[in-house]
Amino acid sequence: MSIRLNETALRHARTLVREGDLVQDERDAWSEDAPTADEENAFIEREGWTEFRHWHLGIDDDADEETKAAYSFPYGDFRRVHRCAVISLESRAGQHDHDEIRDAAKRLLSLIDEG
Repeated sequence: MSIRLNETALRHARTLVREGDLVQDERDAWSEDAPTADEENAFIEREGWTEFRHWHLGIDDDADEETKAAYSFPYGDFRRVHRCAVISLESRAGQHDHDEIRDAAKRLLSLIDEG
């Protein structure tokens, strides 16, 4: 598994934050705010894999790009960036030595907290 930073998703997240499409929620809220598997499936059916990819800071180039396994480190609910998701993904990326993703999440969190 070769997970790398999804630069396109990072640009998308930054744009959403700058436009105010953001939820300033608490650190541990992501377990309740994260989309369910059914919500993910409905989003993929409606919007397609390219749009799904835009909501994940991690991408696995070794996985089939039309499977959920190819995408990791979600930062939002397909409408808005969630602060709690960015905190969660920063922590998980750091734990699993995905330093580039961790650092991007830190920068994104700084952008969120500026507003």
